Amino acid sequence: MSDYHFPLDNEESVRLMARRMRGMALRMVHSANASHIGSCFSVADILAVLYGCTLRVRPDEPGWAERDRLILSKGHSAAILYSALAARGFFPEEGLAPYCRQGSLFLGHVSQSVPGVEVSTGSLGHGLSIACGMALAGRRSGRSFRVFNVLSDGELDAGSTWEAILFASNHRMDNLVAVVDYNKLQGFGRVEDVLSLEPLADKFKAFGWAAREIDGHDVARMREALSDVPFETGKPGVMIAHTIKGKGIGFMENQLAWHYKSPNDDQLTQGLQELGCLE
Repeated sequence: MSDYHFPLDNEESVRLMARRMRGMALRMVHSANASHIGSCFSVADILAVLYGCTLRVRPDEPGWAERDRLILSKGHSAAILYSALAARGFFPEEGLAPYCRQGSLFLGHVSQSVPGVEVSTGSLGHGLSIACGMALAGRRSGRSFRVFNVLSDGELDAGSTWEAILFASNHRMDNLVAVVDYNKLQGFGRVEDVLSLEPLADKFKAFGWAAREIDGHDVARMREALSDVPFETGKPGVMIAHTIKGKGIGFMENQLAWHYKSPNDDQLTQGLQELGCLE
């Protein structure tokens, strides 16, 4: 989009991108009477850093062979990924209007039919396995691209995720980075009550990964961390990003209900005002 000059070179420009992404996603979810806005908002700053500063992509050539790959395996957060792609210039923002409606390319879970999307996702626990396959294929074909997988904390309940964690370290995939959106809430309650993950960083390290923990809303620190890939030569990297579900709108923050609810008209207006996106 004309407002942005990529890669974004300062914290404020990344925050502007994330704010606009949140505004787009909120309008989309409200218009479609859809859900998962809380999950979208927790990962918004992460995706703004990735698409604004980190990923080597060409929006006018989505299939460029040397592009970095990103898989958002928490596919229920589709609205924020589509918003990131629109902000990055893969398609016009106006194209998002038919989100989650009959015949639209923009499905309620991430759809590969959308320019810039690598793979359809939504059945949790598979994204990291796919990312491993891409990273291994890239290495064996001598290509220089990196693979980034953004996954939810709830996905770490799945055994298939831990199989992929073992696989990646066994094959020394330092061209692979996992980013955990650690918002501490999943579909049925708090992560610590459903299935505790702690000590999460130590578990990844024990499985042979280079692990970093970070505030998932501190865009400056995330920019710095993701500019240094691989984190450690010969090891896959994981950035455990501590986030807040619903981040950016006070009445949504840290509230499990916004995993499911759609904002009504008044909540849309209030939310856009808090975001600074009310036109």
